[in-house]
Amino acid sequence: MRPADLLLGLVFNVPLLSILGVHEMGHYTAARRHRVRVTPPYFIPFLPIPPLPGTMGALIKLKSPFPDRNALMDIGAAGPLAGAAVAIPVMIVGLLLSEVRRTTGTLGVPLGESLLFKLLSRIVLGEIPAGYDVILHPVAYAGWLGMYITMLNLIPAGQLDGGHVAFALFGERFAEVARLVPYALLLMGLAGNGWFVWAALLFVMGTAHPRPIAEEVPLTPMRRAFGVAAGVLFLLCFTLDPFPIGKG
Repeated sequence: MRPADLLLGLVFNVPLLSILGVHEMGHYTAARRHRVRVTPPYFIPFLPIPPLPGTMGALIKLKSPFPDRNALMDIGAAGPLAGAAVAIPVMIVGLLLSEVRRTTGTLGVPLGESLLFKLLSRIVLGEIPAGYDVILHPVAYAGWLGMYITMLNLIPAGQLDGGHVAFALFGERFAEVARLVPYALLLMGLAGNGWFVWAALLFVMGTAHPRPIAEEVPLTPMRRAFGVAAGVLFLLCFTLDPFPIGKG
């Protein structure tokens, strides 16, 4: 491997792993603050098949139940919010390093655009003229993936971050809605690539969520604000077709 190739890999992987690492450390720190037993974060390797990043992300494992809904909200929302705090500046720097070129039809793998990506792109690059495309720098692609992974984690089902947040907000009332999420993802798979995989994972993992020990303890206004912020972040990072490969 040439040194230049290794450097290019580091330029991509360092910001991506920073986003994922800070995300998991957000969970870890919140869990420790509430005295929930938890493992340190560790990364999950994956085959580097473009446009996939060579990792399935990072995770921590909870070893004791949630004390109450406030702890559940803190632990569930801390990861996405902390990760986004890194992903956004990474995306901004990456866009500053990116190029705007005339469209040729052979510029690489197309990526879906979330509301957050469109907003940052407009602020950093201005309006892109017709017939031109943005060629993302590896740092920008790391930021894009960070936003995409944040959105996936905030899907409101099971023990995903979004499942934690939704259960903290709505309690058992959310269970009926959560059961429908995999079916919604199947429908989304008709319009965008990748959703069938996540639907299958939820069918396997299940959409149920364990109850906190003191479920009757109400959420504080601050924790409700965390939940709203997490929901807004999900909408900002959402893209129906993240990898529109082979579509005109």
